[in-house]
Amino acid sequence: MKVIVLGSGVIGVTSAWHLAAAGHEVTVVDRQPAAALETSYANAGEVSPGYSAPWAGPGVPVKAIKWLLMQHRPLVIRPHLDWGLVRWGLAMLRNCTAARYEVNKGRMVRLAEYSRDCLRDLRSTTGLQYDQRMQGTLQLFRTQKQLDGTGADIEVLKRYGVRYELLDRAGCIRHEPALARVQEKIVGGLLLPGDETGDCFKFTQNLAALAAGRGVTFRYGTTIERLEVAGGRLAGVVTSAGTLNADAYLLALGSYSPTLLAPIGLRIPVYPVKGYSITVPITDAAGAPESTVMDETHKVAVTRLGDRIRVGGTAELAGYTLKLHEARRHTLEHVVTDLFPAGGDVGRAQFWCGLRPMTPDGTPVVGPTRLPNLYLATGHGTLGWTMAAGTGRVMADLISGRAPAIDMDGLTIDRYRDAYAA
Repeated sequence: MKVIVLGSGVIGVTSAWHLAAAGHEVTVVDRQPAAALETSYANAGEVSPGYSAPWAGPGVPVKAIKWLLMQHRPLVIRPHLDWGLVRWGLAMLRNCTAARYEVNKGRMVRLAEYSRDCLRDLRSTTGLQYDQRMQGTLQLFRTQKQLDGTGADIEVLKRYGVRYELLDRAGCIRHEPALARVQEKIVGGLLLPGDETGDCFKFTQNLAALAAGRGVTFRYGTTIERLEVAGGRLAGVVTSAGTLNADAYLLALGSYSPTLLAPIGLRIPVYPVKGYSITVPITDAAGAPESTVMDETHKVAVTRLGDRIRVGGTAELAGYTLKLHEARRHTLEHVVTDLFPAGGDVGRAQFWCGLRPMTPDGTPVVGPTRLPNLYLATGHGTLGWTMAAGTGRVMADLISGRAPAIDMDGLTIDRYRDAYAA
C-alpha cells in the first residue's frame, strides 16, 4: 500500500518507520528542509509515561490565576481575538473535574506506557543513539502542600502499574546528588523510575536516516496547501510541488493539523500552546542533573542531555506566533540556576520556542476518521516525544488493518463527535 505521511516531526517519522517495517511504500512530506525542525527540535527531553497527566484537573482554574500572577509564571495568556482559543478554553474547563481527570489521565498513561515499551524495542533493534538515559523523572516539591497533594496521581499510577517512589529530601538528594547544594529549597519528590530522557531531535533525525535507508521517501521543502476529498475519501494532497496521491494518508502536523482538516469538515480541538526551552552547556558535571528534575512550582523540566542541560517549560497562549519573549528565558534561567547553580553556563544558552498541539482533555487524537483512508496522529501536547514510538506503531497497525496492541477507546476523534461536529 502507498502511504503519505504529512509531517516529519517525531510522530510523523516514527510512524513512517513502522509503516515501512510493515511493508508499505511510504512518502513523508514536510515544508522544512529536514526532519524535526519545529516542535520536535528542542523540547524538554523527557520520555515520561509516569508524568503523563492532563493539564485540566480539579483546582486548575484557581491555580491558573495564581500562576498568572507569579513573577516566573508557568502560564502566560497574551490577549488577542481568537474564538478558537475561547472554545478550546471552555472545553478545557469542562474537563477540570476529578472524574474527567481520572479518565483522561488513564487514557494518556495507557498510550504513554505502551510507547515507552515500543521505544525500548526500537532502540534494541536499531541501536539508535540520542543522548538517552534511563534514570527516571523526579517531580520536585518545594512545599509540603505540593507533596501532600500527590494522592490522586499516585492512585492512578497504582491502577496502571506504574512504578513510583515518594521521596523525602534525603531521598531526592540520593537520586540527584547536585541538589545537596540547595537542599533547603526542597521538601521531597515523586520519583518515576521507569521514565527516560533523550534528545528528541537527534532521535528523529537518526531514525529518519534509517527510514530513508529502508526505502522511505522524504519530500522536504514541500508546502502542504490543502486536502482534496472525492467520493467520500481523501483523493490527494495539494502541495507546492503538485498534487500527491496515495492509498492512505496520515496527518501528523501537530498544531497545524486543524487548519487542514476544517475545510474538509473535520474539526478537532487542537490548539497551539507555545513552550520555551534553553539549552545550556554543562560546565560542572557534578553540579548538573543526572536525569530529569521537574520543578513543580514553576512547571519547568531540567534535563541532562549528554554535555548539555535542556530546560523547558511555560504554557503561552498566543496563537501561532513564534516570537521569543525574554521574560520566558529569565524564568528558565531562574529555575536552572536556582536548583543547579554550578551545573552550566546560562550565558551561552540557546533560546528556543515551539508550538505544542494541545487538546482540552490532554489526550491526543490518534486513529481513523470518517474518511476511510485518512488517519490522524496529533494533539500530543507536551508528550509527543513520550508517546511517539507507541503512536507510530499504533498507526502502522491501523493502516495495515491490524488490531493495535492497546485499547483505542477514548484516543480517537470519535470522543469529540458531538461537541465538534462539522
